[in-house]
Amino acid sequence: MLGIRRRKFISFLGGAAAWPVVAWAQQARHVPIIGYVAPTNPLIPSRGTGAFLQRLRELGWIEGQTITIESRWAAGRPERLDEIAAEFVRLKVDLIVTSSTNDSIVMKQVAPQIPMVFAVSGDPVGFGLVASLARPGGNVTGLSIQTTDSAGKRLQLLREIVPGLHRLSILANPSSANVMLEVTEVQAAARTFGLDIATSEIHRTADVDSTFELLKSRADALYVVSDPLVNANRILIGTLALRARMPTMCMFRELVEAG
Repeated sequence: MLGIRRRKFISFLGGAAAWPVVAWAQQARHVPIIGYVAPTNPLIPSRGTGAFLQRLRELGWIEGQTITIESRWAAGRPERLDEIAAEFVRLKVDLIVTSSTNDSIVMKQVAPQIPMVFAVSGDPVGFGLVASLARPGGNVTGLSIQTTDSAGKRLQLLREIVPGLHRLSILANPSSANVMLEVTEVQAAARTFGLDIATSEIHRTADVDSTFELLKSRADALYVVSDPLVNANRILIGTLALRARMPTMCMFRELVEAG
């Protein structure tokens, strides 16, 4: 009887000695961290964010279990991006996922050592995000939506919707890198159509209201160039465009739904 108890006691000690090893192994297992940056804010529903999380789950990457997601929102303020990028560096995230050209440019500048995937970019080659579309190179990849290439087509569609279009106003945030490329393309297309062009600049939310007051008297239609500031204020822009009965062309579905 004593021998049996002794053997059980020794077995118990052996198992107990293994506990710290098991605990250490569990702690040592690294759970990948994704740094996700969005140009709007968490109060504005984003179809892109939802699709991103859903596809991760379908592939077996479950937030809080197999991965950790550190989400940050720029809320239409480009100056926030440097701070977010620096925070991702401190957190030692394994991957950065972005959803605008501005976000991608800043993330690559501040955290070039961290692999990055951009969900959308107007001209990733032109802005130095990748070496080429066929061979991105480096540790950055993603999708190009070719905004500049399709700008002329969108303006042509706007002319078909508004047959008497003579005066066009372009609403744009000039501080956004990708925006000015598209503005240049729209202006060039407008000149070929013989349109009078006026570019209305916005730099912050407060500019949107005052800009629409001017639009009422000097434009037959509006071309909105999307960027984080515009996306963050899409409901306001849609409301004002409806109130002014202003035919409006924009690129993304979310802006159409807001109007």
